[in-house]
This record gives sequence, structure tokens and C-alpha cells, in this order.
Amino acid sequence: MSLLPDPICAPATPLFPSAVAVVRVSGPGLQSVLAPLLHLPAPRRAEVRTLHWGGFQEKALVLFFAAPASYTGEDLVELQVHGNPLLVRRLLAHLGSLGVRPAEPGEFTRRAILNGKQGLLEAEALGDLVAAETDTQLRLAQARAGAQPAWIHEARRLLTPWMARAEAVVDYGEEEGIALNLDELKIELSGLCTRFHVEQGRCRAARHLRDGIRLALVGRPNAGKSVLFNALAGEDRAIVTDTPGTTRDVLEVRCEWRGLPLRLFDTAGVRATQDPLESLGIARVAPVLEAADLVLHLLPTQDAGLDPALAAALSPFVGKVLEIRTFGDLGTAPGTVISALTGDLDALEVALRERLLGGLAPDACFGALATERQSALLDDLVRQVELLLGLDAGCPPELPASLLQGVWALLARLTGEDRTETALDALFQGFCLGK
Repeated sequence: MSLLPDPICAPATPLFPSAVAVVRVSGPGLQSVLAPLLHLPAPRRAEVRTLHWGGFQEKALVLFFAAPASYTGEDLVELQVHGNPLLVRRLLAHLGSLGVRPAEPGEFTRRAILNGKQGLLEAEALGDLVAAETDTQLRLAQARAGAQPAWIHEARRLLTPWMARAEAVVDYGEEEGIALNLDELKIELSGLCTRFHVEQGRCRAARHLRDGIRLALVGRPNAGKSVLFNALAGEDRAIVTDTPGTTRDVLEVRCEWRGLPLRLFDTAGVRATQDPLESLGIARVAPVLEAADLVLHLLPTQDAGLDPALAAALSPFVGKVLEIRTFGDLGTAPGTVISALTGDLDALEVALRERLLGGLAPDACFGALATERQSALLDDLVRQVELLLGLDAGCPPELPASLLQGVWALLARLTGEDRTETALDALFQGFCLGK
């Protein structure tokens, strides 16, 4: 039984009518595997070949990347053919008859990781790059591609001598009189812990940017919700009138406003009403508030208090409600005051950054960890280092040695050097076939 991986293939471009379609093939020994279909050109030279199979013939631009100098680390072939979806499907079926099976989602990148051509952090950045919907999300993903963050290298540099010293103490301490200076260790680890806390804050902010901020606008009728909704969206998506209760349904739009990727929700004005249609719209507000990252309670500057119906609707979500005073062009009030009509929204930008990004500008989050997996491991790192910092001077040397090993192992899991199949499966289930 061969231990070599199966050759795989997949379209690297969508199966839509287009000028050109690209089919990728990866695996060992592709020169012999594809010999019935074509003679491969020299590596890294693009040449035109005529493909013959099953009564079809197609001129293709062919590129061959010989192992290990390829994306996957295996032999890799790209066939650029005419962008007819039926033609591509027929070509893929013929490749199957040659023993080349269809690739699983993300399998090309999985092989790149397993063959040491790409790191797990880089692969996660690639997935985010493919899924990005705004300029900020694109730049966030691009900033994470390539080299590992410098703070990871610095953490390893600092930990390496302490790892060796702790293990020497455990193995030979009593015989050789080797001791571990825990006070000195704590001095060095305190700086590392501070950096980990900084990265935690950047990571929380970057996750909001990566996932898009779910922002719900809520308030009484005619509180300025639809005007603000249109201003943030950059287009007239919601109807704006002086008639209370105009918005009956939940409106949603994805946009980017001042570097913040937003999923905006405009909701019906909340008040006590006998109108059955308006009541249906109000009933849909609660699920939107439940799913929101932040609820903007829009309260006009001229309002002295809160409507009881609106207060009841907001009470279950008080921890994520941010009060915004609207119609700042008509009056003043304490707190965050804006005027969507005149475009005076600077105070809102500051408030959103403070609440969701820890006061950081979106650009300051570029290069930060941003996925749920990365965030969880970073939290574990902080907890592990804090345990080390809390050790008593007379503790057994095995304890700091074990905790140091734990920190090192978490760094390896973060970068993918100590990876699990479960982690790879979770990453690649969202990839397209040609990646």
C-alpha cells in the first residue's frame, strides 16, 4: 500500500461563464499521472498545450511547478482553459479517470501546511482574505499574512534559556547544585505578560473588525434611526419621513464606515401602540438586540426621559447599550451628541472605537491575532504566565518547569507547529475547493 498522498484537482476559479478558467492539480509524480492528457512543460514555464480526451480538444496554457518548489510542496499543475463551466466539468471528470480525485475544501492549503510550505497563522490569514468584504478586512488579513508576529519570536527568545534552566534544575539540581532564580524569572516574565495583555486588547479589537460589528439602532419613533442608518450606510436605504412609525420591518446593510466594518440594523420605533402592523415591527426588535454586538439607543436631545415601552425593551441588554443623543443641530445634551442630518458624527466614531476597539484606531489592529482559535490560545497564554508570576519562592522546581513547558506548548499550538487534525478541519471547512 502506497503512503504517498492521492493526486487531487479542483477548479481555482468559479464555475461561471468567463474568459478563462483555472484548474489546479497537485500530487506526486504528475508527469506520469497526466501523461495520457499532455506532456508537461519545463518547470515554471508557461506553454500552450492541446488537451485531447473523450472526443474533446482544448488549447490550454499550462504551468508546471515541480516539488518541492510549489504552493503545496508537491508537483503542482495549473491548466488555464476557456471559461465554459461544462468544459471545466468534463476536464475534471477526465482527470478523475486518470486517478486524480476531487480536492476537499482547503486541501491544497492543508497540504502546504503539512509539507512545511505555509504556517497555520498564514493559512488562517488566507481564509480571512478570501472572506473579506470591506477594505479594512482585506488590509487586516493581508497584515497577518507572511511572517509570524514579532512578539511571538520575542517570547520564544526570552523563554528558551529559562526552559533549559528549569529542566536542568529538575533533572540535576540536587546533584549539581543548580537553582532556579524565581525572582529573576518573574522580572522577565512580567514584561512578557504585559505584552500578552497588549496583544489581548488588539486581538479583541481585531476580532470585531474581522467579523464585522453588528450594530443595532433602536429608539422611539422619529428618534433619527433611519437618518443615521442612511448616513452610516452611505446611501438612502431606509425611508425617512416625519410620520412616526414609518419603519415597520428590520432593515440590514453591510458597509464600512470610517474604517469600521458594520452590519447595521435599523429597527421599528418602540412605543406603546394599538396598530397591529407597527406592533409586528416592534416585536422583531428584541431578536435583533439579542444578536447585536452593540445597541445604539438613539435619544433626541430634546427628550427629557425614556418611554416606558422602550425602557422595557432595552432592560435585558443594558450591558451592551450605548446612548447616543441625536438631533445635535437642534439642541444640546450631556453625553455623545451627533447630528446625522448635518454629518456631525465624529463623537459617534470616538464612542464606537472606545467601546469596541479599546480606543484603538482600526489601523492599530493590523497584524494582531483575530480568529476565535487564536484568541482562546492567547487567553490561555496569559493565564499560564500569570500562574508563573504568582508562584511562591519556595515552590518545588518542577512547578515552574511544568508551567514554562505549558507556555512553550501554547505558543507552538498558536503557530501550528503543534497542530491537531481537529484544528485543521475547523480551519479548512470554510475554504473553497481550489485553495
